[in-house]
Amino acid sequence: MGLNNQWMQRDLAVLWHPCTQMKDHEQLPLIPIKRGEGVWLEDFEGKRYLDAVSSWWVNVFGHCNPRINQRIKDQVDQLEHVILAGFSHQPVIELSERLVKMTPEGLTRCFYADNGSSCIEVALKMSFHYWLNREQPDKKRFVTLTNSYHGETMAAMAVGDVPLFTETYKALLLDTIKVPSPDCYLRPEGVSWEAHSRTMFLAMEQTLAENHQTVAAVIVEPLIQGAGGMRMYHPVYLTLLREACDRYGVHLILDEIAVGFGRTGTMFACEQAGITPDFLCLSKALTGGYLPLAACMTTDEVYSAFYDDYPTLRAFLHSHSYTGNPLACAAALATLDIFEEDNVIENNKALAQRMALATAHLVDHPHVSEVRQTGMVLAIEMVQDKASKTAYPWQERRGLKVFQHALERGALLRPLGSVVYFLPPYVITPEQIDFLAEVASEGIDIATRSDISVAVPSNFHPDFRDPG
Repeated sequence: MGLNNQWMQRDLAVLWHPCTQMKDHEQLPLIPIKRGEGVWLEDFEGKRYLDAVSSWWVNVFGHCNPRINQRIKDQVDQLEHVILAGFSHQPVIELSERLVKMTPEGLTRCFYADNGSSCIEVALKMSFHYWLNREQPDKKRFVTLTNSYHGETMAAMAVGDVPLFTETYKALLLDTIKVPSPDCYLRPEGVSWEAHSRTMFLAMEQTLAENHQTVAAVIVEPLIQGAGGMRMYHPVYLTLLREACDRYGVHLILDEIAVGFGRTGTMFACEQAGITPDFLCLSKALTGGYLPLAACMTTDEVYSAFYDDYPTLRAFLHSHSYTGNPLACAAALATLDIFEEDNVIENNKALAQRMALATAHLVDHPHVSEVRQTGMVLAIEMVQDKASKTAYPWQERRGLKVFQHALERGALLRPLGSVVYFLPPYVITPEQIDFLAEVASEGIDIATRSDISVAVPSNFHPDFRDPG
């Protein structure tokens, strides 16, 4: 029995993995990773895999980055953790100062959580509580986009709309208002991204006009709906949304957990719309992919609604045990240093262009309906019929074939259903991008030319997709 197999057997005896049907591993080998370096992950038998998905979208400067490593090592000898209620520490203060300075003007307060879902919960609770403190208790509903995803905790699920994640728990979720997504994949032929996004905003305008008296906030993923299949839209939608939220007296929550820190071509996606949200949710790349940390940023206007004498009970009594953990803050500070010192956003423009060039030939593939890109995120959508954009039944798991082929070739590509995507660390080289494009092209050929016989049940849900 090889080392990989030994570790796999030990794993399967005791672990329950996330976002996984564990029975799959009766046929699909689990891959134990021994070490990482740069864009590479290495298993216990020495095989390397190029991490094209940044280990679930968190890693920006490579595995075991020496600069981030050193900052954490220095911090662990100083302070590993301290309660953040009534106490503070240097890394969390410095990180907060830097986030306030680098984010859109007006975001002046940082509230920390442990992960992206928890950060969304913070924003939702703050918005609801703000209106309560402002003596407008009827404002307690949330507006969200179809095909959106904001996390796996209860309130975060409630403002999402990917059925695979939410359908089972529908009875437990908040009643939210869903508005059609501006997703430009669905635009009519010949219509531009901007024109389609403007047209799709009309539904949001009408929803706010009719419901603003009971709506606390609108929450969206700016520019890219990640778990919804890397669907993309034009920044003008965000510009119109900010104006409408101001006009109707509704908060705007931007979930930049996946798209913040350079993923869309600017440091934050909302910069491309020239707006400031009332709440900006950050996580994932915040620590360079090292440690769980999230920041919910908000304004002095929101902060002031909670600032009062204790007996009024206006305080925001929300907490996490590891809020503002010093080691995570140290990793975040090192990550921000790299952004500042290495001209990352500008360098990414060349990498993004290389991604476009390397995959341009797939536009003509008979089973590819679209190759779309926003900054350092590129997605290739496989379809059963190109002309009508008819999707493959999700039960056929075409993306799984791409995943398996990529592993054989030494790449970690983890499609979202039939959407193959690149979301690599920023330290990837042009040659490595070419390699990924080659592997993806081969995998798409294999996945789309094979006949797969799957019985589709009578309760078939066409909007479900393999989570990837």
